[in-house]
Amino acid sequence: MTAGQSTGQRVGLYPGTFDPITNGHSDIIGRAVKLVDKLVIGVARNIGKAPMFTVDERVEMVREAVAPLGDRVEVRPFDSLLMHFAQEIGAGVIIRGLRAVADFEYEFQMTAMNQQLNRDIETVFLMADPRHQAVASRLVKEIAQLGGSIAPFVAPQVAERLLGKVRK
Repeated sequence: MTAGQSTGQRVGLYPGTFDPITNGHSDIIGRAVKLVDKLVIGVARNIGKAPMFTVDERVEMVREAVAPLGDRVEVRPFDSLLMHFAQEIGAGVIIRGLRAVADFEYEFQMTAMNQQLNRDIETVFLMADPRHQAVASRLVKEIAQLGGSIAPFVAPQVAERLLGKVRK
């Protein structure tokens, strides 16, 4: 039995790189927590994306962002196959955010593969709030590196950390 099944809780997993966490991510998290008894935010190590922040820094930023949501939200790093991590934490559902049609193509393919690995874990897609549909961590980093204002896209503490990295 998995952790979620043994407690009878509906456990959801919202995975991502969160390099850095954006207001779009926070919006999805705020809505996802309403759908499950417990939400685990899985921060992927994902060295293939060459993240700007270390996994520990990303976990800390996400924990700061979700602190107001209380103990129903847990933040954990992972470096395994997503479906293995989902099984480990007892997740019955994986939550993914969609911004645009381009996201859907990639997510559709990933969901089909994940279904082949474990048909018992569903994937649920949440559409990004229209205010956040263009927000991507990659673009936020680029704006910061080029001296633009990132205030509309990330929380103040995230902006401070990102600008600190850019200045180095």
